[in-house]
Amino acid sequence: MLRNAFWVLSLFVLGLYAFFVVLGAWDPIDVLPLTIAMIVLAGLWVAHAWFGHRHADEIAQDPQAMRARERRGF
Repeated sequence: MLRNAFWVLSLFVLGLYAFFVVLGAWDPIDVLPLTIAMIVLAGLWVAHAWFGHRHADEIAQDPQAMRARERRGF
């Protein structure tokens, strides 16, 4: 649960950074350390999403997860 909160928060931070850059409040060159940090965070998020997509089949085949979905009616 906390892991998912981190990735949601990271998307929020990336969106907030993009908002201020598009708005013109920040020039990416003027805030270069922040720009580099956002590039690294975006790369980590893409790697996380790609890894999660690749291994989604393993999670879907988990017998306990299947029983829980069937019990809830999904």
